[in-house]
Amino acid sequence: MSLRASIVAQFKRPHGLPGRLAGYIMAKRPSNRQRNEWTVDLLALEPRYSVLEIGCGPGLALKGSAAILTEGRVVGIDHSEVMVRQARTRMKAEIETGRVQVRRGCIDDIVNAGETYDRVFSLNVVQFFPDLNKAFRQMRACLKKGGMAATTYQPRSKNATRDNALQMAEKVEAAMTAAGFERIERHELPLEPVPVICVTGVKA
Repeated sequence: MSLRASIVAQFKRPHGLPGRLAGYIMAKRPSNRQRNEWTVDLLALEPRYSVLEIGCGPGLALKGSAAILTEGRVVGIDHSEVMVRQARTRMKAEIETGRVQVRRGCIDDIVNAGETYDRVFSLNVVQFFPDLNKAFRQMRACLKKGGMAATTYQPRSKNATRDNALQMAEKVEAAMTAAGFERIERHELPLEPVPVICVTGVKA
């Protein structure tokens, strides 16, 4: 495996020292911070909402959500123990209030537990889902009636283009439609070197 491939693999499943470095990059890279803040804004959160982030990474969007959800609940899941530790460190004060949880796990665990939320979202995780149709059926199952799912993606591969982002948006829209979402909308944030795309849909 090439050095670049090894580094990219860390963003899929961060582990060990390289994983900690990947988490640091996620937390500090300006475009990543903008992507997180923009997505939280798109969620149109209200203080009483309950929110689930799939693949929460180092916890940037969780922290932004918790600042708004003063009467609600925030849950972040990630399959990387390194990311869970970093998010828990970043969210220590919020976790101590009892309003925030960061767990190691995946969306299967949420579905099996029968948990439901007002908002379910992910940032640059969709490209790692092995089955998009299944993933969006699960997201819909995790939503309360009237709840919203948001999927944000910014291609980070070498020589990525806006077309790459739009192609992913089309796949997400198709999977959301198949899963039964309504009011599906595409949003775009113009960043360099490629824009960020977020697709939202509602469980009617």
